[in-house]
Amino acid sequence: MAELATIARPYANAVFELAKRDNHLEQWARMLAVLNATTQNETVALLLDSPDMPASAKAYRLAEVCGDELDDRGKKFLQSLAEHDRLALIGEIREQFEALRAEEQKSLEVEVISAYPLSDSQGDALKQALNRKFDKEIAIESRVDQSLIGGAVIRAGDMVIDGSIRGKLQKLAENLEQL
Repeated sequence: MAELATIARPYANAVFELAKRDNHLEQWARMLAVLNATTQNETVALLLDSPDMPASAKAYRLAEVCGDELDDRGKKFLQSLAEHDRLALIGEIREQFEALRAEEQKSLEVEVISAYPLSDSQGDALKQALNRKFDKEIAIESRVDQSLIGGAVIRAGDMVIDGSIRGKLQKLAENLEQL
């Protein structure tokens, strides 16, 4: 959703600059992760979507649920989002904050979804290749999806490399449909 990303960008940039200035990148990353996880809870999501409660009360309740995981800055951030009816952007703000943090720290989180578990040597080789390509420290998170049949899908930042058998079959089917 490009629109959500556009609306969330100034908030993510502001939080990132504040965190960077105060040397609190890790603390803000943790607070945003807690906020995001909390808003994913079904009960909390219903509360945030309720038209019967003012936004400031929603922010207060959300801060209450997060407890000690939020400091005063995090609570003020929530109130600021509430004042502008932007509580629904927490997930997008976190995502953009993490991208900015990774860029600052010259690291890149890469998700590898493969049909079979990666061996240590495969993981190391992939890490080295991506390190050369992006000139960043690479952190690989891998998971298995047997529906890929074979191969893997690699997500690095905004780039997706689909080397799965399923992906190749889908592309072949699309090409055949165009004939």
